[in-house]
Amino acid sequence: MMFEFVWTTPIVVLSGALVGVLLIRAIWVVRAEDRHPPPRGSEPGAGFTEIEANYHSGGPGGGHSTIIRVPRDPQEYARSFVPHHAKGQNDE
Repeated sequence: MMFEFVWTTPIVVLSGALVGVLLIRAIWVVRAEDRHPPPRGSEPGAGFTEIEANYHSGGPGGGHSTIIRVPRDPQEYARSFVPHHAKGQNDE
């Protein structure tokens, strides 16, 4: 029985090679990120970091947008979690 060349054979071979290259590249990127993780957060300082949050439920008129201002000073950030009734009281 002789192998018969089918027009799909090159497509299957090229697709397999492409999947192999993408798999190798994905493994390479994941290992590089494990060795050198990207920095997290922002540098402490004065002012605020602004975060824009948008939600759109789809269709006309639905959704919500807001801007959250997060202090860059670590002490001011920590104070933002203190309940209002406890502010101004000293722990003695």
